[in-house]
Amino acid sequence: MAEKENKKIHDIAKKLFGLLGIEGDFEIAQSEDSIDINLNTQDSGIVIGYHGDTLESLQLILSLCFSKQTGEFKRVSVEIGEYKKKREEWLKNLALETKEKALSQNKEIYLSDLKSWERRVVHLLLQDDQEVVSESIGEGKDRVLVIKPKE
Repeated sequence: MAEKENKKIHDIAKKLFGLLGIEGDFEIAQSEDSIDINLNTQDSGIVIGYHGDTLESLQLILSLCFSKQTGEFKRVSVEIGEYKKKREEWLKNLALETKEKALSQNKEIYLSDLKSWERRVVHLLLQDDQEVVSESIGEGKDRVLVIKPKE
């Protein structure tokens, strides 16, 4: 069953990349609740887009396509040229700096302009922290991440 599903996922990704004119090869790794695609392409700048906007949209479209074909929703993560890996490192540093700022000033610190997957990285990093708590507030493009000292 898993091999059949992996082929279906591969075929969907290949078809979508073809329709978008994205040339390159890719590998797929699947876990219980997510699908990770490592895309190797010369079109990385176009696929990533301005501040990752195009990449985020591509991931959502792939998630919806896979969901429609397989009957279950899985989060899709597309990695291109270590873009997300480098961004995650930057986010970890940002989270730790913001934590220290929140503690030293003893107040809430707001982080805006983060994508949903970026907020998730920060939440996961701070979820077991003994000194601060993180939460997302707001809706849509106005959604922000708040890091504040625990009470």
